[in-house]
Amino acid sequence: MENINNYISKKNDDISLKQNYIKHLEDYRFKSVIKLFNIKEELGCKYTSLIMDSSVEIDNCKNCKGLFECKNSIKGYCNTPVVKDKVINFSYNMCRYLNKEQYKDNLTLFDVPKSIKNASLKDVYTNDKNRIAIIKEIKKFISDYKNDKNPKGIYLYGSFGSGKTYLIAALFNELAKTNVKSVIVHVPELMRDLKESFSNSYSEKFSALKRVPLLLLDDIGAEYITAWSRDEVLEPILQYRMDQGLPTFFTSNFSVDELEKHFSMTNNSIDKVKAKRIIERVKQLSNSVELISKNLRS
Repeated sequence: MENINNYISKKNDDISLKQNYIKHLEDYRFKSVIKLFNIKEELGCKYTSLIMDSSVEIDNCKNCKGLFECKNSIKGYCNTPVVKDKVINFSYNMCRYLNKEQYKDNLTLFDVPKSIKNASLKDVYTNDKNRIAIIKEIKKFISDYKNDKNPKGIYLYGSFGSGKTYLIAALFNELAKTNVKSVIVHVPELMRDLKESFSNSYSEKFSALKRVPLLLLDDIGAEYITAWSRDEVLEPILQYRMDQGLPTFFTSNFSVDELEKHFSMTNNSIDKVKAKRIIERVKQLSNSVELISKNLRS
């Protein structure tokens, strides 16, 4: 008698599940997912509720214009069915917008405005003929780097506010799409930080600057220089990167010769030999390009 009751109960449950499934087929979103993933009726009845949740998210993604208007339960992801034998698993797949932006995680910023993460070569202002040289140099570097030709970095100097940092960041972001890691550090802020602390974060930062595949020392020459920061911070970073063949970039308002004078004067003393050591490493690591352009910040 008990077995008969169990059979009847199971039969009623199956009927109820099927009725619920048929009812949900009236929803165009649910019906489209059933068809898209070729879900058989037996499985559809079993996972109706979960399929419905997934179908709502899939429909949300169809006309989505960007992450800013994502309506899904986890922003940037879509709950998607994965049919295997007699089971449906559900996974959160990254959407096209998040996937498109994720490469920017390969670019790390230290004391640089976060907006620089959006730098893109397609947005580089090209109408100024003064930019021709640097744009050619950037394109050449990208091509040579992708073809394992071990190119030098770029020492980009010139007028204030001409977009030097943006241009190198755009280069880094282009290579970030091929999973190349890079760091941009604002040198004056770096030196101020080092004066205040020798914490673990300093050691981690120092190691990152030495070892990262691509490095930009931004606004070098604008810092207050001391013998210690020149000889114990900059020199070891540059020496390591030169020994390892790691492309290093610089932006500055100084030419290389002017930067040498800057490094020669510390704490009211003059040390031309040690300044020359720094500059020799800068020259070994980078090709110098001048950019004189209008102030884009004004």
